[in-house]
Parts: sequence; C-alpha cells; structure tokens
Amino acid sequence: MKKITLFLVFSLFTYQHIFSQDWDQTKLEQYFDLLEAEDRAMGSVVLMQNGEVVYSRNFGYANREQKQAINSASKFRTGSISKTFTSTLIFKAIEEGKIDLGQSIDKFFPELEKADEITISDLLNHRSGIFSLTSQPDYFSWNTETKNREDLYSIILKGRRVFEPGSKAEYSNSNYVLLTWVLEDIYQKPYSKLLAQIITKPLGLENTYVGEDFSPENGEVNSYKYPGKWIQEPFTDMSIPLGAGAIVSTPEDLSHFIRSLMQGKIISEESLSSMTEIKNNYGRGIFKIPFYEDFAFGHDGGIDGFRSNLSYFPERDLAYCLTLNGVSFDPNQISIAVLSAFFGKEFELPVFKDISLTEEELDKMAGTYAASGFPLEITIRREHMSLMAQATGQPEFPLEYEEGNRFVFKMANLSLEFFPETEEMSFEQGALKFMMKKKN
Repeated sequence: MKKITLFLVFSLFTYQHIFSQDWDQTKLEQYFDLLEAEDRAMGSVVLMQNGEVVYSRNFGYANREQKQAINSASKFRTGSISKTFTSTLIFKAIEEGKIDLGQSIDKFFPELEKADEITISDLLNHRSGIFSLTSQPDYFSWNTETKNREDLYSIILKGRRVFEPGSKAEYSNSNYVLLTWVLEDIYQKPYSKLLAQIITKPLGLENTYVGEDFSPENGEVNSYKYPGKWIQEPFTDMSIPLGAGAIVSTPEDLSHFIRSLMQGKIISEESLSSMTEIKNNYGRGIFKIPFYEDFAFGHDGGIDGFRSNLSYFPERDLAYCLTLNGVSFDPNQISIAVLSAFFGKEFELPVFKDISLTEEELDKMAGTYAASGFPLEITIRREHMSLMAQATGQPEFPLEYEEGNRFVFKMANLSLEFFPETEEMSFEQGALKFMMKKKN
C-alpha cells in the first residue's frame, strides 16, 4: 500500500538469459544465512512449481523483543498485493452481471468530481486521476486511527484531481478503497465476507483474511524499521487500507492464490485476459514483470514495516512470494537472488559496509536541502548511527552508507553525497542531477 512516490521506480527483474530447471540451493541458503547473520532482513520466502513448494525459507523474528522466530505459519500484512484480490472480486462481479467494466462510477459516488467520466476500469488500472489518500501530507498523523466509510470518503473528496480521467496512469490507493465500497454496495456484504466466500474458502486458503486488530495469538507478526537499530513500527488501522492493502496472509497461501487465479480457477479466461491487459505499465490490479526471456504477472506491497512481492510465471507454472516484516536492504535484490538461483543464473552475495563516520560528522549532514528547479525539499536527520531522508509530503526512508560521505537508497537508484564544509548535498537518480543547498 505504501509507496515512495518521488524516488521509487518500478524496475523489477530486467535481465535476459536462459531458464534452467536444475538448480543448486546451496548458494541461496548462503545468501539467506548472510542476511540473518548481518541481521538485515526478517521474513519468509516460497517458490512453488506445479502446485508444490520446491523451496521455502524463514528468517528473523516475528517478535524481536521476545525472540520469537518466524515460521511457516507466520502471517504477514501484504499491503498492495490486496489489490490483486480486489480486482479478482470485481471481475467476478462483472461476470455475474452486477457491474460493467466500462460503466461510470457516479451511481456509487455522485459527490466525486468527474465521477460521470471515471469508469470501473479507470479505478482498476489507476487511470482515474483521483488523488491517493495515503499521499495526504498528514496521512501518518491519522493512519493508526479507526476510520469509517464517511471519514475516508470525506478525505478522498477533499483530495485534488491529479489529471483528467483516462488520460494517463498514476498509482492511487484511493482507487481500490472506492472499489471496496463498490463491491460492498452491489453484494450488500462486507468485503471480508466476499473475500472468504469467493476466494479463500473455495481455494482452501485458511491463512488469508482481511486484517483487523493485530493478532499475535493468530500467528501475525510485528513489523520493524531500521534507522540504525530495529524499532517496531506502529500498525496502520486496517479500517483505512481496505481492499487496497488490508489482507493478511502467508507466502504459501499467496502462491496458491496467484497460481489459481492465473490458471482460470477463480475468474474466466476472458476476465483474466482483461485483467492482464497492460496499458502505460499498469494492468488491472496486476503488473507484468520481465525476468530474463520469461515474464511473470504479479504485484508488490508495502505497509508499515512490511514489504512483499508475489508473482507467477505462466510458462513455468512457477509462483514466487516474498513477505518481509523488516528489512534494511533492498528487497528487490532478495527477489532477484531467489529467482536467479532457481533459473540457474549468477547472482552476488551481498556485501555490507559498516559506517565509518561519527555522530558529530553525521549531525553536520542533517538539515533541509533545496535547489532551484527541483520541486521538493529533502530533509535529512540522524537517527542513532544512520541517516533518514524525507522529501516534501512523502514518507521517510533510511539511507544506506556507501563510502566517504555518500549514502544511497538502492530501491530507487538514489545517491546522495554530502559536503558539510559548504553545506551542500548532491542528488543523483538516473539522469537527474542536482546540487542542493542546506537552508538556514
């Protein structure tokens, strides 16, 4: 559900080589041993081929404070993977003649600006132009509070229109909150019961459900961030993400779900074709992800300290799922390592560098930086022996130390180098390069 909208570029798995059925798990085990030894990630991973689990690994803690280890029954908040479930439910409703892909949403949301021009399809593939409620500047001041439908709808109505409906695509969690209410209105049932009735019970997914209050007694795990040390994250109240990000599950259940979906066991072949139709890099609740000469369909997710990735390679009948409840390392690199190992490709064991700077040196880098021609300011602060960065109106994220005064955020190919003597900071991301000055 959570997105770092300034820097994050969707760029998973972009290599081209040959698939190999035979694979050696030894190096992959070394990879996860190293992540555990360096205390860089906590979570679970599953590879499922032909409906059978061919690899799984649990690492780290469900509860660090109590030293409770993660196991195969541990349940994770999946974030935006929930959108694939919601899209599936919408296509089921379309098959039953309850709604139409091309119908406008003014029947459901007459108060919403341009509702008569926004279609169900626009909501599904993020072409509505509706501002994402999770991008509200004050979102993290109320995301742990219970919100009813009236509360959330009011927040969505107050959001600015980002673009004309259908003119382009831009990710918005509001789209799938609205789709949740469409489903509840047409079926006259809560989203949680629809999920159980149409998907989880028929497929036997006993560990998949809409989350409510945190339930460790039911195997749910805590989530953590790492600004120099592991700190438990507060939980988003699940009354907010709804069908955009409220589903709880396990990697094995998620793998069974996406395999069943892609094999036509939930919705029709026609619906699946519409769901996986890609326009401006967006499907309808799903993405197409290249890997070597193969490709997968899937979705990633993030909420609080949780990160997740789910994908299915139809030509290989291969499902892959990674669920994390804490990571101080690029999770995309973990996915690349697992799939490279299975596909028989080379991958590197990670190398972690200890920071060589003092607290005093880090403090000199802290401050708010701006540059002419750059639309946002970036605030840097020290937390313990790490630096945290935050762009205007966006979530804070940790920087990883590289060398000298250079820090990176690998998930977004972002590099920041500090010059304390002149109170400047260089910003590099792809072709973007700015020299930013600390504000007085």
